[in-house]
Amino acid sequence: MTTVMERPRAARGTASTAREFVTLTVANQLCGIPVLTVRDILGVQQVTRVPLAPPEVAGSLNLRGRIVTAIDLRRRLGLPAPEASAKPMSVVVETAGEFYSLLVDQVGEVLALDDEAREANPPTLDSRWRSVSLGVYRLQGQLMVVLDVDKLLDIGVDLKG
Repeated sequence: MTTVMERPRAARGTASTAREFVTLTVANQLCGIPVLTVRDILGVQQVTRVPLAPPEVAGSLNLRGRIVTAIDLRRRLGLPAPEASAKPMSVVVETAGEFYSLLVDQVGEVLALDDEAREANPPTLDSRWRSVSLGVYRLQGQLMVVLDVDKLLDIGVDLKG
């Protein structure tokens, strides 16, 4: 079930900037990534394991003839593996001219959220999440963590804190 959320209107005479985010879920945590970084959203894809790759690199997949590195966000964020029957979705993002597939549990809707409503990371947020988060939004009883795609994809950096 998806819920349509309307962007709050700015009061007259004030400038309000809204940013759009593609929402996704990783281990029951709602996350958002800037819509402008997303190139494609794919259902279950065949991922070919790459020998000697770091553990968070699930492998590679073929996207219309282009080889795309698939990153397992659960592993990247130190989360438990999903159930064996889980079918991850791929959110293809572009950074520095390269395409990457972020393997997530579920993809939601696109939300337009006011910059002024974004809050700093709570001090209780796990250090791995804090290192890749640009802040949080409180949405209808849940917290949406805004992910920094560039930091997520900096595989050489250990997120263990």
